[in-house]
Amino acid sequence: MISTIEKEITFRFLKARKKDGFLNIISIFSFIGISLGVAVLIIVMSVMNGFRTELINKIVGFNAHIVVDPYEKKIDISDKPNLTSISENLILSNNGEAIIIKKDFSKGIILRGYTNEDFSKLEFINNKSYIGNKDDLNKNNISIGKELSFALGVEVGDNITIMSSSGVQTIIGTLPKQKTFKIISLFESGLVDFDNNIAFINLETLEEFFDLKNKNRKLEIYLKNPQNIEDQKFIVQKIFPNEFVYSWSDMNRSLFSALKVERNVMFIILSLIIIVAAFNIISGLTILVKNKTREIAILKSIGVLNKSIVKIFFLVGVLIGTSATIFGIVLGVTFSMYIENIRQFLSTIFNISLFPEEIYFLSNMPSEINPFSIFLISLCSISITIIVSIFPALKAARLDPIKSLKYE
Repeated sequence: MISTIEKEITFRFLKARKKDGFLNIISIFSFIGISLGVAVLIIVMSVMNGFRTELINKIVGFNAHIVVDPYEKKIDISDKPNLTSISENLILSNNGEAIIIKKDFSKGIILRGYTNEDFSKLEFINNKSYIGNKDDLNKNNISIGKELSFALGVEVGDNITIMSSSGVQTIIGTLPKQKTFKIISLFESGLVDFDNNIAFINLETLEEFFDLKNKNRKLEIYLKNPQNIEDQKFIVQKIFPNEFVYSWSDMNRSLFSALKVERNVMFIILSLIIIVAAFNIISGLTILVKNKTREIAILKSIGVLNKSIVKIFFLVGVLIGTSATIFGIVLGVTFSMYIENIRQFLSTIFNISLFPEEIYFLSNMPSEINPFSIFLISLCSISITIIVSIFPALKAARLDPIKSLKYE
């Protein structure tokens, strides 16, 4: 417990006098350093969390949450009630790799096949950016990404030629199949890799084009709760024990691992700001002990225990660090909440493009405030403050009152 006299002396030492001007400057810099360190950490973590969430939403919005790929037998979902309880849509599909040929331009793409009814159920098809007819994915019709349409120089209503990896026998040998498709729509997923490398055609047309069979069709599962992917995947694996089951997380594991590593590294690097600022507390408290030598000696001479001296100087450091942490949290959370407004303001004032949409494919700077991250940052900041306050406090308690008053 902290006694009343310990509290009184602690707050008295926090009020720097005129002759302690340099000490006051150190305390201010310690406060500002820790506050900025905490604020910057919260802002960076919030922006990175926002990026991750936006990326997940775009990937999940374009791809199936879980895919069941058959080995030999055709997938049958008629007798699997557990599957319908966790899913919103169950769609059968297939895919193949092909080459688009347009005048002097050729490009490899992935063709995905859906029935006309299932194609209209896809989430990105119902976006405002979708151009064309979503109910006409019939024979020899194709839907391509806007990025791919720019590269090919085509628009809705134009024709393109696609070469299949499957061959057809002729009198001169085996030649790859070619088919002309009419562009009926343009989609925009928000990720350039998808828009530039994937196109959609009718499922039966695709199977005929690539010589695929019905039993090769994959089952795409769109979940009610796609974020809790590992638990959902485990349920699906139990339903299909003899099939290959994978999720959107498995398909993008390396990307999200890289984001996780980057976030952890940024946390460690930016934590150094707090550590450096905390060392200013050591300097400030050490100078405070030096300046208060006479007061410490008097306190000891009137019977104040060493543990009370330790508490007093320890509390001085902890109060500086804790108040700086609280101020940093307020600053960081406020900045994170209005980061898009701040970006627009700076772009207008300095006439520069911060966070250009054509590079990041996001119209707004994302920010997601995570209470756990704030708690972790606060815990680290206060813990560092506590650690650095111990040494000066112990040094103050070790002062000999006789020697301290000898030259006073």
